[in-house]
Amino acid sequence: MYKNYIFDLYGTLIDINTDENKQELWEILSSFYSYNGAIYSADELKKSYLNKAKKYYEANKSEAPDIKIEKVFEELYLDKTLDISQELILSTCKLFRILSTKYIKLYENVKPLLEILKKQNKKIFLLSNAQREFTLPELEYLDIKKYFDGIYISSDYEVGKPSVKFFEELIKKEKIKIKESIMVGNDYRTDIEGAERMGMDSIYLHTNLSPDITENIPAKFKIYDNDILKIPSFE
Repeated sequence: MYKNYIFDLYGTLIDINTDENKQELWEILSSFYSYNGAIYSADELKKSYLNKAKKYYEANKSEAPDIKIEKVFEELYLDKTLDISQELILSTCKLFRILSTKYIKLYENVKPLLEILKKQNKKIFLLSNAQREFTLPELEYLDIKKYFDGIYISSDYEVGKPSVKFFEELIKKEKIKIKESIMVGNDYRTDIEGAERMGMDSIYLHTNLSPDITENIPAKFKIYDNDILKIPSFE
């Protein structure tokens, strides 16, 4: 019987659609920068943003590299020799995310599932390849942050799934046993492969955001019909 449930977030609990290439995003964001003293055209801002993000990713030699996206937004201000506050940087992160998001919502029965696991005295953890400055506000907005006993986001460690290093951050800090834990995720290349490397059981949840399946999925359990309420019955 599992004591610890480790969930992926986007594509597993949250259904989201984003577009960071739309022109309107960069036009509004460039106006925001300009209103705060950093004068950019939309095209200049987009080009600079992409180049800086690429620089950070290329400098990270991890197997599954991630970056702190707030550093990119900060540099875009610093390039215009501005003295800026942390509050402004975080506000810029939030605005970028809002402008790029077409929709965000919970999958069906997410809250009932988490309620069931809580009533069974299970520990619930989040292990997400994501940006903290995007994810924490979205957990609050969708009212599910309260269910997690621990939240682990790849940008904090600059490494993500399927790297063993990212899984070990959670396992060591929470002092949980691998054999008492199970990973739940929609991506067989990150969630399921990562769990397999750790010797951890996993549940593959096929959703609209799952990558196309091109190989056998080594998960102990598999759900293809979106019925996540099956999860508490798996042992």
